[in-house]
Amino acid sequence: MPEPGDALLAVRAGEGDEGAFEVLVRRHGPPLLRLATRLLGSRTDAEDAVQDAFVNAWRRIPEFRGDASFSTWMYRIVTNRCLNILRARRPTQDLGSVPEPPAPEHASSPVRAAESQAAVRALSDAMQGLTPEQRACWVLRELQGLPYEEIAEIVGSTHQAVRGRVFRARRYLTEAMSSWR
Repeated sequence: MPEPGDALLAVRAGEGDEGAFEVLVRRHGPPLLRLATRLLGSRTDAEDAVQDAFVNAWRRIPEFRGDASFSTWMYRIVTNRCLNILRARRPTQDLGSVPEPPAPEHASSPVRAAESQAAVRALSDAMQGLTPEQRACWVLRELQGLPYEEIAEIVGSTHQAVRGRVFRARRYLTEAMSSWR
């Protein structure tokens, strides 16, 4: 028997079905945690942000109308929570603390592994120069692979504003990372 879709689970959860909400948490928790970790640079902060987002979602699930998909709704809640954290803690935390698995070819070459780690640190440092909004849009587009329309929904902005933020973030990061070309 196929698992119920998000829309049905959200309706059930809105009616108080904790089991349905638990399925949604298990289904969407890992990608939301990856997003929050990339935005905040700290696994601990990311776990707290995602947990807060799910608590907020549980309280607000009766209001969920299905205008957007459940995943888009949750991305928006998590992204907004992360943006609030980023704005409150200026300057932002180093993303170098985000554990990145080495590429397979690096496993055989310590020099390449060291270069890769240095490049990740350089990118992390460069990302400190982005505004929280630029960082969120860039991460959602470049690392999560979301379309501009969905990012606009998530961050509560227009399609054009998102494109502009991603463009400015790319331009800034390209310039900041020019020595790594």
